[in-house]
Amino acid sequence: MYIYFSALILLTVWVRMAQLQQGGPDEKEKTTALKDLLSRIDLDELMKKDEPPLEFPDTLEGFEYGFNEKGQLRHVKTGEPFVFNYREDLHRWNQKRYEALGEIITKYVYGLLEKECHLKKVTLPVDATESEPKSFIFMSEDALTNTDKLLVLIHGSGVVRAGQWARRLIINEDLDSGTQIPYIKRATEEGYGVIVLNPNENYIEVEKTKAQVQLSSDSSDEPAEKRERKDKIQKETKKRRDFYEKYRNPQKEKETVQMYIRDNGSPEEHAIYVWDHFISQSAAENVFFVAHSYGGLAFVELMIQREAEVKNKVTAVALTDSVHNVWHQEAGKTIREWMRENCCNWVSSSEPLDTSVESMLPDCPRVSAGTERHELTSWKSFPSIFKFFSEAIEAKNSSGKPAPTRRSNRIKYEEF
Repeated sequence: MYIYFSALILLTVWVRMAQLQQGGPDEKEKTTALKDLLSRIDLDELMKKDEPPLEFPDTLEGFEYGFNEKGQLRHVKTGEPFVFNYREDLHRWNQKRYEALGEIITKYVYGLLEKECHLKKVTLPVDATESEPKSFIFMSEDALTNTDKLLVLIHGSGVVRAGQWARRLIINEDLDSGTQIPYIKRATEEGYGVIVLNPNENYIEVEKTKAQVQLSSDSSDEPAEKRERKDKIQKETKKRRDFYEKYRNPQKEKETVQMYIRDNGSPEEHAIYVWDHFISQSAAENVFFVAHSYGGLAFVELMIQREAEVKNKVTAVALTDSVHNVWHQEAGKTIREWMRENCCNWVSSSEPLDTSVESMLPDCPRVSAGTERHELTSWKSFPSIFKFFSEAIEAKNSSGKPAPTRRSNRIKYEEF
């Protein structure tokens, strides 16, 4: 209702402008003033004043939601699935509510990794000081000592964190399809050690203080005259913004600054760091990767940077709808050959599970994940991936060296 009222005010101004444009010089001057006023008003900001406060619970119980015995998120009173449009015509507020719930889900999954999967949280960097930004990964107790098998899990980009494939699936479907927990539990049952990467935890956000703003301004290499002119413009802009602020009265969100985590400032850096400090130090004879979406790109970058080590230690790699590109990432011929022999990419497709899918890229074979939904590819290909790993070990043991699996599905490529 309030949003409609705000829009009505703007409509009234526009109508008045049209009327003034038909008058004389004085009216045209007023029209110019009105145009200037409208140009300074951000409609999105104007709408904010009509929103309820952006204050949300910090627990599932506070949201009145919980996971049932099937791992589905349900309202504790009605038993209904999560409702995104909790308040009609307030999309921004609904989105903020969804994001707040998502942060709770992330912490909930962290808890499951420790309690149900019996993984331990390990801080990164390994030599982090008390005051510097930190990240973490999860590992099984035998991740570095298991002499047989080690499974490494890498999720995609976005809001997901360690232990998740897709937040959307966790909230709207269930924990099995949206988290890595089924992989971890099966791997543990089959004697694998496990390492769960956290490639999107690249920085922490802290509130931007006046001191930080002043520091960034004073540390500029710009000439004093240019800096003074810029400061004057910024002050004038702020003065105008503050003037209109009292009419808009939007909900202000805190201004933050990002402090990046040392040697883990990107998914690619993170993968290399965990390789150097953990995976390469493990005792496992057979290391396996499952990498979803951008996680596949991070793995290819790892291979480019640590080619000899990866070839020596990794037995097989399962990609799920990976977004890697061997041309753009400039992967060499020897890497592409290794990927053809030791990798398989389960891609979104309408074809039945494991059906060969043609590719334009000269790297690993592509087969259908049995779903057209990108976020579901890891879950739908779950049984096939463990079969793929078993076949890789059998082939390696029978030949004495790594050998390709799924030969009948392998696509032949021409080297250029």
